[in-house]
Amino acid sequence: MSDVLDDGPFFHGTKAELRPGDFLTAGFASNYRPEVVMNHVYFTALRDGAGLAAEVAALDGSTPHVYEVVPTGPFENDPNVTDKKFPGNPTRSFRSRAPLRVVREVTEWKRLTSEELQVWRDRLSAIRADERGEIIN
Repeated sequence: MSDVLDDGPFFHGTKAELRPGDFLTAGFASNYRPEVVMNHVYFTALRDGAGLAAEVAALDGSTPHVYEVVPTGPFENDPNVTDKKFPGNPTRSFRSRAPLRVVREVTEWKRLTSEELQVWRDRLSAIRADERGEIIN
């Protein structure tokens, strides 16, 4: 890939407890469709976007974490949101088959209220019940 998509910094939201130097890799279940094993690891240049992903990942009662990350290989715009849901890439969302290296944990992001968390619980239930809710993997 010759064109730089974004200069970052980049963030990843998860429920996993990681340390600087750890690597995030593909091959884990989707937070949106747990039966789908993901071929990519996802990240964003928006801290609050990673915070949202962390909060969604932690809807099971675990602790959400946001990490600043560095891609170790090529990456592309996330086709699950880019042009499919948001023309262009205003969410600055990306994915890579290569690992992401954790730089540090980030503790400041916009937290969801209990009402917003319930909205996400309801959305996930609807997504999981709808067989058309495809993930471009």
